[in-house]
Amino acid sequence: MDIEHQAGTAGLRYAADKGLAVVIMEGLRGGMLTGEVPPPVQQVWDGALVQRTPAEWALQWLWTHPEVSVVLSGMTTMGQVVENVESTSRSGVGTMTHDELAIVDRVRDQYNALCAIPCTHCEYCLPCPNDVEIPRIFEIYNDMVMYGDNGRAKLFYSWIEEEKRAGACIECGECLSKCPQSIEIPEWLKTVHAALCEEEATV
Repeated sequence: MDIEHQAGTAGLRYAADKGLAVVIMEGLRGGMLTGEVPPPVQQVWDGALVQRTPAEWALQWLWTHPEVSVVLSGMTTMGQVVENVESTSRSGVGTMTHDELAIVDRVRDQYNALCAIPCTHCEYCLPCPNDVEIPRIFEIYNDMVMYGDNGRAKLFYSWIEEEKRAGACIECGECLSKCPQSIEIPEWLKTVHAALCEEEATV
């Protein structure tokens, strides 16, 4: 999902080209890729000739890259340990076919199509005169919409200082002229706050 986020794939290749070992963390996006898969995404997975769990698809995609040295995968059940060990035994550089890589690309496209707010995290909207953490808030909301984990989104939102949450927006409009994506930021902040401000977020 994050091939263009931060250093992305280009950074991976650059580091490997310099002889640096690359350790992958959060390869399953903190488990978001293994939760309830949206129907449009599941339809793509179901159309693959090789059937894998979403977790194995993601891990195999990482392992097939020659630049990747180690993949760290958090596991909470013995079943996940067994699945990951078995998946590792089938892994290797270049083991995924061109068609399988294309499936992953289609899945990424389907997830991105679910993104509600077209925020690119350019941060041109910052600093907000009222210190609202606009890009971070939009990221939390988009993740909730794309991956369906409402509890996680509400928890992450609760970690933002209350005076920096979406409810602190005074609709001054200063951000509107700065946003290259022409996002109706104050209106979206209202929507996000209504969806995430519930006090039932728990670890």
